[in-house]
Amino acid sequence: MHSDNQIKPGLERIAKLLASVDNPQNSFPAIHVVGTNGKGSTCAFLESIFRHSGYKTGFYSSPHLESPGERLLINSRELAAEKWLHALEILIAKLDNNSCDKTSYFELLTAAAFLLAQENNLDIGIIEAGLGGRLDATNLLGRVSCSVIASISMDHTEYLGDTIEKIAREKFAVIRENNCAVFAGNDESLTKLFREICREKNSQGLVLGSEAEISNVKITPNGNIFDFESENLHLQNIHTNLIGAYQVYNAALALLAISSLRKSFPKINTQTILAGMKNAFWKGRFEIISHDPITILDGAHNPDGVAKLTESVKELFSGEKVGLVYAAMRDKDYESCLRTLNSIPNSSIYPTCVPNMKRSLESENLEKCARKFHWENSQSLENFDEPIHAARKSQSENRVTIICGSLYLIGMIRKYFQA
Repeated sequence: MHSDNQIKPGLERIAKLLASVDNPQNSFPAIHVVGTNGKGSTCAFLESIFRHSGYKTGFYSSPHLESPGERLLINSRELAAEKWLHALEILIAKLDNNSCDKTSYFELLTAAAFLLAQENNLDIGIIEAGLGGRLDATNLLGRVSCSVIASISMDHTEYLGDTIEKIAREKFAVIRENNCAVFAGNDESLTKLFREICREKNSQGLVLGSEAEISNVKITPNGNIFDFESENLHLQNIHTNLIGAYQVYNAALALLAISSLRKSFPKINTQTILAGMKNAFWKGRFEIISHDPITILDGAHNPDGVAKLTESVKELFSGEKVGLVYAAMRDKDYESCLRTLNSIPNSSIYPTCVPNMKRSLESENLEKCARKFHWENSQSLENFDEPIHAARKSQSENRVTIICGSLYLIGMIRKYFQA
């Protein structure tokens, strides 16, 4: 558990609030998941494996797509809004005027989630960090069983640092003393840094690609199949319903964590792992919401995420006409994202925006940027202030429509198509 001198600078305010309600973050063992891309999907695999193994799970994630209640799932189900309201009322009553002004939306929701997790007597919490790691409210977790670091790339540089090493240090800072940590290992210099920090903290450090082997990979529009082998976990013909080449690596990262946690959670076995992998679900991540025409939602919103999405589209839909409905927040590197999307053969672009959101780049400015590139099928490029109009136009002109660029966009479109 955290002692006072272990609390990272900048977390004192939320730590004080949690202490005022008897530190609910210390009431359950947790897996803490950080990273730039893939952490939500990795969490979804982990949660599903634990739940199929008979453990009572809590899965905390952010941001939500359609409803704030999505942020904490107990055994994969949302809690009633009244439960959230009650937890928030308890916390707000503990805030003084000074703290009330400074406590962020995310901090308050995280504290409420910890209270609700305690109330539900979890066997395990799967907790996704919000931004970074070191100063994230989730880093106050008191009983971390394993720290999981998904792939790291350039994002949120205004908060986390202007180099990939600075960003990685913010995320690796969540690794606990005398514990275990697993890392996606997508960069050789970062892998070296990860191992150094694990040695300093006397923690077991496992890296995907070094401590595990993925083989016999089959990527299909219905999901993925692959084999996985690590020192103490050997699995064949693993099926996942989460689609996309990158989901194999997220799944394997979850399995690497499971391989080091099995001794502490003895109900996990080969059958429950395979069932958990097959039944894991994470909406808005290469999620097919229509088959005729094929329409896919993907939350890719930074260059690394868009590159992974692009790779999957090329692999799965070679030869098809592809329409790209794209919106971006003005603080993202949308030009790099557009450049990468432009590499999809036979593609058209439908620039749009997220209505009534100040952070969203205007559709006409996105169109101007998109015009820097040659789109094979965009005869007359136009922009759309209404994302639904962009999606419908793409569906009428293409066999495959990919909607991406912002989780806010995904949440809005998904709500429309699910209605």
